[in-house]
Amino acid sequence: MERAFGRVAVTGAGGLLGYDVSKALLPHAEQVYAWKRADLDVTDLHAVLAMFRERRPEAVVHAAAYTRIDQAESEPDLAFQANAIGARNVALAAETVGAKMVYVSTDHVFPGTGDIAWNEYRETQPVNVYGSTKRAGEWLAGSLLPRLFIVRTSWLFGEGGPNFVETMLNMAKRKEPIRVVGDQIGSPTYAADLARAIVRLLATEKYGTYHISNSGSCSWYEFAERIFELAGIEAELAAVTSAEFKRPAARPPYSVLDHMALKANGFPPMRAWEEALREYMGRRRQLAKEPRPFEC
Repeated sequence: MERAFGRVAVTGAGGLLGYDVSKALLPHAEQVYAWKRADLDVTDLHAVLAMFRERRPEAVVHAAAYTRIDQAESEPDLAFQANAIGARNVALAAETVGAKMVYVSTDHVFPGTGDIAWNEYRETQPVNVYGSTKRAGEWLAGSLLPRLFIVRTSWLFGEGGPNFVETMLNMAKRKEPIRVVGDQIGSPTYAADLARAIVRLLATEKYGTYHISNSGSCSWYEFAERIFELAGIEAELAAVTSAEFKRPAARPPYSVLDHMALKANGFPPMRAWEEALREYMGRRRQLAKEPRPFEC
């Protein structure tokens, strides 16, 4: 079978999305460089340049990121260094070796006001430090590299790392009351679905900004309800407001992403989040029995 790619690098391969992207690339690439943090510190420009010059990837998916949303409020310099400077370093290295790049961003670049899904061309206005650092990463990568895909996503879950689904299931095991915010609306996204969409993008020259999430929307409370329903668990679950569930970082209240760029560029639609969640809940029962090609 002819491979669509030659050498492809993935930063943050030890994380939730990086793990699935690395797996999704395996059937399509001659060589996948799955770089975890121990392999490559993206905040070190000299190390990034040296790695790219040595391995000379033809494409890179930059999934490495600082994702501790609340902690970023007290560590803005660390978050900026990882999410903005890291993106600059990878973009500069990609440009040096002539590689195309996917930079993974977030729904947190939007303020989340109103009730209209956010398309790629609406004005950004982050409401927290995390969103600001990811938006800065978009700007820096875009200023250095024309062959760039910016992919914004939301509410990730999957097998490659900690996520909301596993948090809910673990809390239910402890038989404790569970309070979940009911007034923040978004689109849960299965990392495996996002990874496959990124591979489709990467096989083209259709550069630009894309919103990629599973279709449909729900509140965090409704997401939790569906998780417990599929797991056959009766949990003591209650909805609370954002005001009642105080967090250090503000969250966008309505961050549903519109997939305008996917549709305009002829890419297939993303399936519904409920269908993706059902598949994940079925797969997680098998995960302990399967070998992991990229250990987290």
